[in-house]
Amino acid sequence: MKKISILLLGGTKDSTEIIKHLKKNYNTCILTTTTTEYGSKLAIEAGSDNTIAKPLPKDEIIELINEKNFDLLIDATHPFAKHITQTSLSVSKECKINYIRFERPPLNLEDIDTGNIIYAESFEEAGKIIEKRFKNGNILHFAGANTMEEILKYVSNERFYPRILKVEKSIEKSKKLKIPENHIIEMKGAASLKENIDLIEKYNASVIITKESGEIGGVIEKIQAANEKDIALIMIKRPQIDGLEKENIVQNLDELDKKIDNISAETGN
Repeated sequence: MKKISILLLGGTKDSTEIIKHLKKNYNTCILTTTTTEYGSKLAIEAGSDNTIAKPLPKDEIIELINEKNFDLLIDATHPFAKHITQTSLSVSKECKINYIRFERPPLNLEDIDTGNIIYAESFEEAGKIIEKRFKNGNILHFAGANTMEEILKYVSNERFYPRILKVEKSIEKSKKLKIPENHIIEMKGAASLKENIDLIEKYNASVIITKESGEIGGVIEKIQAANEKDIALIMIKRPQIDGLEKENIVQNLDELDKKIDNISAETGN
């Protein structure tokens, strides 16, 4: 098999696992795009041949594909990064490049007590729910720095405790929103059940906010912690991506292998 040239849209734990897997099992040259230097560092450590550490608009992605002549575009961005998935899907059609969307499976909650979960369609809806129903106690925001502003339209930052990566972009966003520095909880990967319980107790939380981002995002441990302390957990539902066809989606590395093998057979690589 000839070397496969891959443009990987990354920045997630999924993407680093994909890089390791591809490097171990295929003859590849991988360029990974991330939105942060931290994500770029993790991609390089995983084995990516090169990285671009900044958000890329559609025209720059097209220019990159045309210039580098990639064989495959893999979108392994976060399930809530709706805009970049829509962009990558559009780019793949315009550039006529093979496209794979790696989408982590939804949560399996069959054996989990869901009595404390409140579902919301958006972060703005979550903010409105808190404003109306949770007037006492503090809020643990386990949904990333980019989603804080929507909540803070309805919630005082004096009650707001976000768990975020301590990178420059997130810190600047926190300062802009006037979140007290001692309210910021440094994120170091997915938290354990005990860590989540400790945070609920330490900050006297009455509600947790999280995304339905799959087991890899530590959502099960957040639900279990909320159940243990009998507090509410507001879960933001995943956005639906228009035009994303089932045949382009894989949910694990075995499915990724099958998809790559099918593409290779079709192209004669």
